[in-house]
This record gives sequence, C-alpha cells and structure tokens, in this order.
Amino acid sequence: MTQPGADIAGEPRWGGAALLRPGVLAFTGSIGTTDVHAHHAVQIVTATTPFTMRDAHGNRHRGTKVVVPADAPHRIEVGAPQATVVFLEPESSAGRSAHQRALGSGWTIAPVLTFTRRRPLAVVVDELIEHLAPAMAADEATPRHRAVDEALRLLPDLVAAGPVSGEELAVQVGVSVSRLTHLFTEQVGIPLRRYVLWLRLRLAIICVHAGDDLTGAAHNAGFADSAHLTRTTRDMFGLAPSALSRHVSWDLEADV
Repeated sequence: MTQPGADIAGEPRWGGAALLRPGVLAFTGSIGTTDVHAHHAVQIVTATTPFTMRDAHGNRHRGTKVVVPADAPHRIEVGAPQATVVFLEPESSAGRSAHQRALGSGWTIAPVLTFTRRRPLAVVVDELIEHLAPAMAADEATPRHRAVDEALRLLPDLVAAGPVSGEELAVQVGVSVSRLTHLFTEQVGIPLRRYVLWLRLRLAIICVHAGDDLTGAAHNAGFADSAHLTRTTRDMFGLAPSALSRHVSWDLEADV
C-alpha cells in the first residue's frame, strides 16, 4: 500500500489540506510533478526537502523555497513529501508584492513563508500576507465604506443565485458602479470582478464536496460547464478541479 501523498513509484502527488479565501489558495501536504504550464496566480512554495522547478528557459530552480511570478511558464520536475504552497491573486496587494520580488530578485529569493507543521494553515497565510502587504496601523487606517461592507455581505448569496452584475450590485449598495469598483479595489485589496471569480471557485468546491459531479458544480457556481470550470482552475493555479478535490481536505473561508 502506498502512503498518502505518494504514488506507486514513490513520487509525491498532490494531497493534503487546503484553504481557500478570496485572493488566496493555500495548500499543505505533498506536491507532485507537473507538466509545463503557466497560471495567473503568483505561487510561493516552501518545503522541508529540496524540490526542483524548471522555467521556460530551461533554468532549474532547486531549493526549499521558490516563488513563481504570475503567468510564468514552469514545471515541477521533482516534488516534495511535505510542503506549503500559496497561490496569490496577482491583482491583490500581496500578490503584486510577491510578483515584483520574483521578477526583481529571482525565483529562489522567496518571501517569508513558514512551514505549517503543528501550526494552522490560516495562521501561516495571515503571516505571509502581513509580511508582503503590511496592514496600516489602526489609527492610520480608513474605515471601510458602508457600500463595500454591504457588497461583501451580499456577494456570497448573489454568486450562489447566478451571474453577478456590477451595475445591479452598485444600485443595491447605493453608489455608482465606478465608485463601487474603485472603493472595492482600494479597501478590499482585490478588484470586484476577481473577488467574484474567487467566490465562484469556492462555491464550486463546496458543491463537489457536497456530492455534485464537476458538471453540476460548475453550473451551480455560475460556470458554463465543467470545461469552463477546468479552464479557469488551470488558468489560475495550473491544476484541474479533480486535483484540487480528490486528495485534499478543505477549509473554505469566506471572509477577506
């Protein structure tokens, strides 16, 4: 019998625990090899043993910490049995910071990402976000606009009900659509349209874990079909929905 997180040949596969919140997908467990791919999310990886990432130019980045910029073709040549992986929305404050560090300092000069053994994954993610995009002190922070708070309250139910219209949401929260999109990006840290997409992905995973097949989960989450859902997860993370659900237990956070 193979151990969890390993295949018959002993090569690590994707298996472990994961957390999803708008703008962040985090994973801890074993990581396996991949084909060459690119994804829109910035990827930060740390492992207890060296792993190997190869970029589009054939350069091998080997070590225990690697950060992959947004949309950069790469493949994992050698995986690791114990690792922490964080995918960040590149249009978020933390994602932009990590992306610029990778471009400016190289893939192996990774942001601080501690290993999760005996520590909740959510705590590790919070520390990483704070390191990349420090929050303002309480006396310097601007209170969140009431329209943004109301939008955040309404969005989960709106996403579950079907396509989300920025214009209709703006009417419900009492501001213009241009004002809402500006405030949302400024105060939440993620553009409204990207926030909605992350909520749809979260809903799809919830549906799969409730027993839906990929087609049903895709439709319930507002995707055209399972192929649309698959393209979206591959574009964002380089992984198919099956890889994200088959061997992974989820913590599906809703709040930013």
